[in-house]
Order: sequence, then structure tokens, then C-alpha cells
Amino acid sequence: MSVPLLQMNDGRTIPQIGLGTFGISTEAAPEVIGAAIEAGYRHLDTAQMYGNEAGVGAAVTGSDVPRDEFFVTTKLHNPHHRRDDALRAFDTSLKDLGLDYVDLFLIHWPLPTLYDGDFVSTWRTLIELADDGRARSIGVSNFEPDHLDRLVAETGVVPVVNQVELNPWFANRQVEQANARHQVLTEAWAPIARGKVSEAAEITAIAERIGATPAQVVLRWHLDQGRIVFPKSADPQRQQQNLGAASITLTDADRAALDALDQGPAGRQGPDPATFDWLG
Repeated sequence: MSVPLLQMNDGRTIPQIGLGTFGISTEAAPEVIGAAIEAGYRHLDTAQMYGNEAGVGAAVTGSDVPRDEFFVTTKLHNPHHRRDDALRAFDTSLKDLGLDYVDLFLIHWPLPTLYDGDFVSTWRTLIELADDGRARSIGVSNFEPDHLDRLVAETGVVPVVNQVELNPWFANRQVEQANARHQVLTEAWAPIARGKVSEAAEITAIAERIGATPAQVVLRWHLDQGRIVFPKSADPQRQQQNLGAASITLTDADRAALDALDQGPAGRQGPDPATFDWLG
């Protein structure tokens, strides 16, 4: 199944639909991700924090698909923001993944209340990794507008993506507007609100009318607004269904119905990036 590609601000392209791997164990990853690869997934999103990079890498290197057809993302874990720690952690990621490079490396959380609030120095370390080619592209995750503005103002290097919590109940509009202002692509984590979409009458009504699943409806809503999504599923049938979101069509009224579900900050399910300080 064909997956749309988006162009990042560094000229590279990124598949608009990927597979999220949070919660998939290293032991289960080769089988789960192997099924996803067979279904057509090429964009895989992991993180040092997830503890499964070795399993994700085993699925990639054990596949018959050439390495250059994959887009592999990983993220810097919170205890490793200082330069030397970040460099060592990145080396460990490459070793665990069994890869010579990653397609995208992100700062996982800004941690503005830790490290003297100096996430800019961490960003400069990622710039080093991009300059030596081991991270083909670099970006951020969970960065608020003021965090993003500061990175750009102090380094002149714009992240290619900002991966943030975003779903119909938490549209995170100010962050998405800041991303657009800097030509940063928005990646939505927990794009189907951890399964909440199946319980919403507004969404199930649309799904029944067009012969789709509720998850497909919401994923299509994201795609129509230029976001990158990577729903997580260990079930091969659901993996295929999620990819199928690229082939369904929503009306303007459908999209407006999903837009209307936004609850602002009350809709947030995950931590607030302004105060999150977990080091693991």
C-alpha cells in the first residue's frame, strides 16, 4: 500500500504514516514489526526511553527490504541531555539498532525545569550528529512554542519535525501554529487518543457512513492536515487497517466534526512539557 511522503525543511522526505513502537518489547518487536513491514510500513518510531531499540533494529536488519527504504526514528532519553552523555547515548542507540545511521534523531522532552533550562546546548549536540551524517535529520519532541522559538533564535537551525501529543480532543493548536511558522512538520503521538476514538459517537457515525474504522477516520483527519502519524498496534489486521487510512476520503463536514471535539488543555492525556521532569 502506498504511503504519502512529506518533504521536511532539510529537503529530505518522510513517510506520513509510520508504526509507533512504544510498549512493544525487544523480544516481541521482530515479530510485531516484521508483520508491519510485510504490510507495507517503512517508517518506524522508537526511542531510547522505550528500551526496545535492539528489537526494532533486528526487524529492520532481518528484513529483505533494503535499509535505504526504511525511515527509522529514535529519541534522546531524558538523563542524557548533556553533550558527552548525549553522544554516548547516541552511539549506544546505533549499536543497539545495528545501524550505521538513523534517519531522524529527536530530543524527546525539553525538560525546561532541569539542566538549568538549557535544552539549546542539547540541540547543538544534535546538530553535531547531523553534521557528521549519523543522524540524517534532527528534530524535537514535546516542544512548546517558546521552546521552539528559542532553539531557532539561538542556533539558526530549525528542527525538521516536532513530535507532540495531538488528537481530536487535544488539538494542540498553538504548538501546531508555531511549527507552521517555522516550517516544522507536526508529528502526532497517540494520534487516536489511545483508543478513545472508538468510543466517540461523532467518529463512529462517520466511520459507519463511509465504511471505515474509527481509527482510520481520525488518522485520515490528521493526514488531511499535513501531520505525520504513527499509531501503535501489535495486531497485523489493525496495522493494515491503519495504513488503509491513506485511501479513505473525508468531507469538510467530517473534518469540522472532529475539529469540534477539541477540549483544549483539558483534553491532554500525557504530561505537560512545561513541567515534565522525569529522568527515568
